[in-house]
Amino acid sequence: MTKGMTDGGFDDHGRFRLVAPGAAPEPRCDAASFRIDPADAVDWLGTLADSSVGLAVTDPAYESLEKHRAVGTTTRLKHSRASHNDWFRIFPNARFPALLAELYRVLERNSHLYLFCDQETLFVVKPLAEAAGFKFWKALIWDKEQIGMGYHYRSRHELILFFEKGKRKLADLSVADVIRHPRVRGGYPAEKPVAVSELLVRQSSSPGDLVIDPFAGSGSVGVAATRLGRHFLGADIFDQAVTAARQRLLEAGARSDDSRYDAARR
Repeated sequence: MTKGMTDGGFDDHGRFRLVAPGAAPEPRCDAASFRIDPADAVDWLGTLADSSVGLAVTDPAYESLEKHRAVGTTTRLKHSRASHNDWFRIFPNARFPALLAELYRVLERNSHLYLFCDQETLFVVKPLAEAAGFKFWKALIWDKEQIGMGYHYRSRHELILFFEKGKRKLADLSVADVIRHPRVRGGYPAEKPVAVSELLVRQSSSPGDLVIDPFAGSGSVGVAATRLGRHFLGADIFDQAVTAARQRLLEAGARSDDSRYDAARR
């Protein structure tokens, strides 16, 4: 561990500290822009040109969630007014080959892909991503710090699959493969903490790069990209999610601008 770095990887405000106190801050691109489209993930990726994207971070509504709901171990898809469950349409496992092929195509030669999933979806996605051309490095552990629902051993973590296209060095090699941060309470269903996405964006991109999320949801990845001076493109099949994410990006200080999308189009 770098001398002076906090043990947990967080500063006093709960955000990740990736440099020692007093070190020069990472240069920023203050003109961070975004665009989020109401579109199917695979179809939307098909509009982007080859090698046009610097980083992809995404969280599909994977198929095994239906099984978890059926046995009562998740409220993520529970049908209730409060859960906003209709914002979720399951992304079937049968569509992962097309999704991963498109992600590989649009990513630059030396770049990374992070995909949130559970242990069951890991065994589906890993071989399909490798078949698409990605190198699988490992499954990072997001430790939510509070126990959740489940049988046998109750869940308190989620996996983040770490893939590489070509060869890219991480920004900070001292960061552990267990990321500790509480889950979001009372937000968008299954919303990911911005701080977790910030860590991934900082590790695998540079200011001014283009970051994408084809399952944008609440826009957490876009907010992380904005805070770090990266441009963001996203899509979500639900209009409500797109509206919420756009508002969140504007509040984070990003500007709505089609120019990066136009430059990345096929």
